[in-house]
Amino acid sequence: MKASAFVYPWDVNGDPDAARQIAALGVEQVTLASAYHSTRALTPRHPRHRIVTAEHAAVLYPTDERWAGRELRPYAAGAWAPGDAYGEAADALAEAGLDVHTWVVLAHNSRLGADRPDTSVVNAYGDHYPWAPCIAQPATRAYLVDLAVEAAVRPGARGTELESLGWYGLTHLHAHDKTGAIGLGDAGQYLMALCFCPSCRAGYGGQGLDPDELAAAVRAALEPLWRGEPDHGGWAGVEKALGDDKAARTLAWREETARTLQEAAVAAVRAAAPAGFQVLLHADPVSYHVGANPGVDPEHILSVADGVVVPCTGGAGLLTPFAEVRRDGAVLAANFVVVSGMGGSPATLAADAERAAGLGATELRLYHAGLASDGDLDTVRDAIARR
Repeated sequence: MKASAFVYPWDVNGDPDAARQIAALGVEQVTLASAYHSTRALTPRHPRHRIVTAEHAAVLYPTDERWAGRELRPYAAGAWAPGDAYGEAADALAEAGLDVHTWVVLAHNSRLGADRPDTSVVNAYGDHYPWAPCIAQPATRAYLVDLAVEAAVRPGARGTELESLGWYGLTHLHAHDKTGAIGLGDAGQYLMALCFCPSCRAGYGGQGLDPDELAAAVRAALEPLWRGEPDHGGWAGVEKALGDDKAARTLAWREETARTLQEAAVAAVRAAAPAGFQVLLHADPVSYHVGANPGVDPEHILSVADGVVVPCTGGAGLLTPFAEVRRDGAVLAANFVVVSGMGGSPATLAADAERAAGLGATELRLYHAGLASDGDLDTVRDAIARR
């Protein structure tokens, strides 16, 4: 199976050995960030720094004239990725013999939500999620589609991976998170992800729901969790909390909203890209799930994109629903964390990859070449050599 390693531009730029070291892992491809959210990252081998703080979501290249006069537009990176940081890193990686694909984070942007709270998901209590742009809002959708095109189709790139192209929810995975005191399972996470901004309120109305009554029902359904009672889990828990009909209507609105955005973004990227440009989405086969790997209908998404990147750390079972409907030529990339300190298991990568292949995976993704220790990378190199 072809393998690709995730990389940030700051892992490569300023380190004359980085591209060669990544190529020496035995990967054929890198998935290089071109638009990314705020983060604080280690760079264990870089000769100039050990910590990079990306203060806000930003594009890692100079934007073009398509954004002139628009209220919603990408933010430029600061000192952590100056100039055309993406382009500089891409050139070095290509010179090392690697295919370069872009890595584009879309509906996850705390800076946008801080500057424009009206763009954010609003939960049933009226709380805004500044890290989660609401993908139902027309202006936000237009911004995300154009960002997908510009950030994906960079010079020399042979493909792209679109992350967070769907609903984002309560989980943020950044800053000093203090939301784990209550055990929100799948049902609780879904209820806390339901948006009540004006666009979503209108959407619920189109499904025959009164948005005020729905918000009250969501708050009532969450009350047992705040008291410490267990989440009933899964979609059955959502149906029990809201009732079958309300649950189904909320999901119908959210699925249609996500599907049409995904269709529009992929079509726009393909229209702007050269022939043979590969478009993959980071995805979860459970349609009501939210986050960086948003829930999708497997059959639909594989009719839209060239394939999916599926989280497989801890088990590759999420591949199965995609494999069952996979068309010839579609990519099913199994994504494994290979950083021991982040819950990865590089020592079992060879066995994990073999198991994933047995479940239908056609490619590997390795998260993350820039963050991993030398020891982790040595282990990864050995595993790839045994393919």
